[in-house]
Amino acid sequence: MPRIPRLLVSETSTVYHVISRTALLGLPFTASDKDHLQSLILRFSRIYFTEILGFCLMDNHFHLLVRMFPEDHGDEASLRERFKLAHGDKAVFSSAKVVEYRRKWSSLSEFIKEIKQSFSRYYNKKNSRKGYFWGDRFKSVIVQDGHTLVNCLAYIDLNPVRANIVQRPEDYRWSSLGYYVQTGNSAGFLSLDLGMAEWGIEVEKRFQKYREFVYETGALDTGKGARLDPKMVRKERKKGYKLTAADRLRYRTRYFTDSGVIGTKEFVARHAKKFHDHFACKQEKKPRKVDGLEGIFSLKRLSEV
Repeated sequence: MPRIPRLLVSETSTVYHVISRTALLGLPFTASDKDHLQSLILRFSRIYFTEILGFCLMDNHFHLLVRMFPEDHGDEASLRERFKLAHGDKAVFSSAKVVEYRRKWSSLSEFIKEIKQSFSRYYNKKNSRKGYFWGDRFKSVIVQDGHTLVNCLAYIDLNPVRANIVQRPEDYRWSSLGYYVQTGNSAGFLSLDLGMAEWGIEVEKRFQKYREFVYETGALDTGKGARLDPKMVRKERKKGYKLTAADRLRYRTRYFTDSGVIGTKEFVARHAKKFHDHFACKQEKKPRKVDGLEGIFSLKRLSEV
């Protein structure tokens, strides 16, 4: 029986909720695997005509809320920058292939395929295995902007809570809400749309309003999975859903347990060179500033091979 054609919109920017599961039994994703998958999503989102609105990487599947832009997105200078990111500085950009580049980089299917194939190669090499990693083709749902989008994003961010993995959605670092809080949206990875751009809410107020929406939604008893503790929600409600300096510092302290090395920039750089062979990725590891902790840098955790 032939596959049902995927519902795709090419003429205007469109939001999709993407879900993809592994073909392997159990819960194969380790912490370092999810770190790597997250880095791939970040890398390819800079190449393709995309805007990452939200994500959640679970132990055997992932959710991605992404806005895809049409083929006419960006000028030729932008295409050249994307080409360098995709193929390296030494690769030769061909103006004759501009139409081909535009068609590829505006394709949801191509975007997800590159992420999944790159992860499969990484996972198989890491575990000395061959064969398929992903299950059936990914599922995609077209999502309307505004109210529908913010509800879909909240559903994605509440996955770790519903699965009883964490008590608070921002405690889970492989999700959009966790990424916002724990890294301060490092590298501008995520869009600040948050489903509220059409509501006229100022950018600096959107995160607080979105966090309120997630908590109030997560407290509802849907009959499926765990929910947020009503007492915790009432406490957040009294705070106006604002994150205090103490809250932010509490989330920054994960670097003391999740990093491979932590200290001054020079200290981390020196140890990055010393333990170069311990990383799954052979690219040079650079110290990353820990937001909220002055003068402290970290190195991403070592591979769990």
